[in-house]
Amino acid sequence: MPLFCYFLSIMSSNPTNKISSFFGEIKTEVKKVSWPTRREVLNYTLIVLIASIGVAIFLGGLDVLFQKALSYILLNLPR
Repeated sequence: MPLFCYFLSIMSSNPTNKISSFFGEIKTEVKKVSWPTRREVLNYTLIVLIASIGVAIFLGGLDVLFQKALSYILLNLPR
């Protein structure tokens, strides 16, 4: 939200020059960012994939477990 407010404030006078200044400041700030190395990105991606697969297997197992439990309960009701 502060970025949007800042953008609106610079648009109030001489929009062309202010927009150029705004994007110039963005470029300066992006240069200050500490970007991860390629190796770090690959490691983090691998961690996320493994965690996602683990959660999917766990939730799939719970689904099968509940399906079997409900089938057993519903099919063996006294009539």
